[in-house]
Formats: sequence, C-alpha cells, structure tokens
Amino acid sequence: MLEHPLTDLLARVDFALITSMHIIYPPLTIGLSLLLFFGEWRWLRTDADFWYRLTRFFEKLFIINFGAGVATGVTMELAFGILYAPFATAAGPVLGHLLGFETITAFMYEAGFVGLMVFGWHKIGRGIHLFATFNVVVASSLSAFWIMGANAWMQTPTGISMTNGVFIATDWMKVIFNPDVLTATPHMLLACLELSLFFVAGVSAWQVLKSRHATMFACALKCALLALVVVSAVQIYVGDSLGLTVADKQPAALAAMEGHFHTNNPDGTPNTAWSMLMWPNADNSDAQWSVEIPHLLSLLETRTWDSPVTGLDQFPANERPPVVIPFYSFRVMAAIGFFLFFVSLWGLFLWVIGRFRVERLEQQRWFLRTVVFSAFLPYLAIWTGWWTREVARQPWMVYGLMRTAEGRSPMSLPAEILWFAGFMAFGLLVLVGAWYFIAKVIRQGPDMDNPITTDIAGEK
Repeated sequence: MLEHPLTDLLARVDFALITSMHIIYPPLTIGLSLLLFFGEWRWLRTDADFWYRLTRFFEKLFIINFGAGVATGVTMELAFGILYAPFATAAGPVLGHLLGFETITAFMYEAGFVGLMVFGWHKIGRGIHLFATFNVVVASSLSAFWIMGANAWMQTPTGISMTNGVFIATDWMKVIFNPDVLTATPHMLLACLELSLFFVAGVSAWQVLKSRHATMFACALKCALLALVVVSAVQIYVGDSLGLTVADKQPAALAAMEGHFHTNNPDGTPNTAWSMLMWPNADNSDAQWSVEIPHLLSLLETRTWDSPVTGLDQFPANERPPVVIPFYSFRVMAAIGFFLFFVSLWGLFLWVIGRFRVERLEQQRWFLRTVVFSAFLPYLAIWTGWWTREVARQPWMVYGLMRTAEGRSPMSLPAEILWFAGFMAFGLLVLVGAWYFIAKVIRQGPDMDNPITTDIAGEK
C-alpha cells in the first residue's frame, strides 16, 4: 500500500498533541497530593479550622484534575498501539513491563488510597485519613518514576539486546536506572511540585484580590511562595544537570537545543559561542543569522572557557534533529524557570518587610496579579520542556536504535485523518470540561458552612 506523504506528519503531530494534552494533568496530581498532605498534617498539628477548609477546597480541584489525567492517559496508551504499532511490538518486552510496573505498584495503589482520601472524611480516624493521603503522595510519585523511566530508556537505551527486531531486556537494573532517568526524574518531580505550588499560589492570590476569605488564602499564598524560593532554585540546578546528561549521552540533541551547527570556527579553534536567538537555513546545516555570546556555551556545557562542544556537523544529515522547535522551546522553558524564581523572591521580599499581613497584602495588587499570571507559566514550561525532549531525540524513537519512521503504523491518509480528528475531539472535550469545573470550584471557593469533620471516635 502506497502511503500519502502527509500520513507521517499527521501521525507525529497527532501523537505530539495527545501527549501534550495528557501531560498537563499528572504534574498537578503529583505535586498537589503532597500539598494536600501538608495541609492535612498542619490541621492535625494545629487544630486550626482554616487548614481543614483549605485542604478540602484544593482536594476538589485535585479530584477534577485526577479524573482528566486518567481519561487522557488511557487515550495516550491507546494511541501507542494505533499510531505506532511496530514500535509497540518491538519495544513491548521492555516498555510493557515498565508500564505494567507503573500500573501495579503505582496506579492501582494510588486509586485505592484516593478513594479513602476523598470518601474517608467522617468515616475513618483522622490519623488513618492522613495515612491514606500520604500513600496517595507515594503512589503518584512512583507513577512518575515509572513513566519517566520508560521515556528515559527511549532517550538512553541500556540493558537490552535486539533479537529479530525486538528489544529484549538483559539487565533490568540498567533498563530501569538508565543514565537519563537519574536526572530526568528529579527534574520532572520538581516540575510537578513547582507547578502545584504556583497553582495554589495563583488560586490563593486570585481569592485575595477578590477579598474572598483573604486571611485564609493569604496564609496559603505565603507558604507556597516561601516553598517556591527553594523549589524553583533547586529546579534550575537540576535542569542544568540534566543538560549535562544530554550533552554526554545525546550530543546531537544538545546541538539542536543550542542551535550549535559547527564544532569549530573556520580558523580551527573551538566554537564556544552560545546563541541567544538564531534561525537555521533550509537543510539545518547552518544558521542564516544568530545573536551569540562568546564562550558561554562552553561554560554551560563543559564548565571551561574554550573546550569544544560537539556541533551538528559531526552527524550525518539524516541523523540530525530538527532545530527550531527544540532551540526555542528550550529557551522558553528556561526563561520561565528564571522568571518563576524571581516571582518567588518577590514574595520572599514582601514577607520579610511585613507586607503579608492581609490588610497590606491586598494593597499589593500588581504582585497578586503577577502571581495569578504565573500560575499558567509552569504548564507552558512543562509543555516546552517536553517538546524539547521529544523533538530533539528525532529522528530516533529509541535513541540510536530505532527510527520514528520505522515505528509508525502503515496507515492510509483518510484513516490517519479520522484518528487525528477523534483523538483531538476527545482531548479538547476533556480539557474544556476540566477547565470548566476547576474554574467553577475556584469561583465558589471553600465550603465554610459545613461543620468540621469528626473521626470515628468523635474527636474534632
């Protein structure tokens, strides 16, 4: 069967959009579960009613997000088999096990304790309920570990051999703890926590701006921003460490991310300039124009002034990744990371000078608006970070071993259009529905009328 040239492009764009629609949900599930545990723990320690109200309020948002993540996650796994069946067949003995580990040790584990966390109020003791919430935190983090492990193995495949075109695991420890996972997983977990903290901060800042339960939400805003001073700073450091891993294990991907076309200058000296902005020519062999800072690329990637950094000219033309998407996606992600760090420092400064008392915080309207705006930026950072990671790996589906074109299902153009339309319609339906209900809960605010729950012993 002769395929239309557009089928390959549609398959790639289709799966890119499917994963992009899914990845906005799990990070909030993972990070917000930890914040729910913290809020419930503070309630038990202080017996302050507002901690209970905050926990129950954000738990509603957690539930909506959790459901949307499950729905789009199932769709994404379905898309693997439909759009990339040869890849699923070849990598099934490895990825099938990793995703199976995630299902057994994380998803089913989490689903059970989510039920206790959501429906256990009034029915189990407060200590047991806190234990259930803690297990949701552990299970969601385990889920992130297994999913990132599977993706990281595609970036740096180790511990396998190929038999008749099928990947067979020869050392499961090397498969699971491949080089990329050791830095990619902490980077993703920190991204989840950073997104969730800014989500809480943004919702809280909006409530303060509207003078709705301002005292309660000012406390949540303060705690979130103080935590973000540390989390956002550590994230920048871990992100830099991941960059070093990419430079070592995927030099072509690093060259694409940096728009680094030539290893050496025309005079033979190492090309150490870092491109702030650039645009490649038609065949990705050079930049049409660029704005560069001398020596900075070498400092970033080798920690020296003038050591060489491998450029795209060291790779065959058919093994070079696209440049525009990873180059600009990476810069957007990094810029957002630094911006969020400075927003957290702004919050720290206001706290130090005593501006977090409610009557004074309500006057900091530009700061509050900035925090509300910043709540959307971690989503964009995760999107652009994921696009950087996936596009820079091209043309490989399993780096250096299996090309994306080899893993794609043979499909007619009408069939590809049908699946594309179906997946997009479902993803957009979930997105609109999740946003509608999240916005509705935020507008309604916390339930201040119901009495504080009692446990089975009748204790407050």
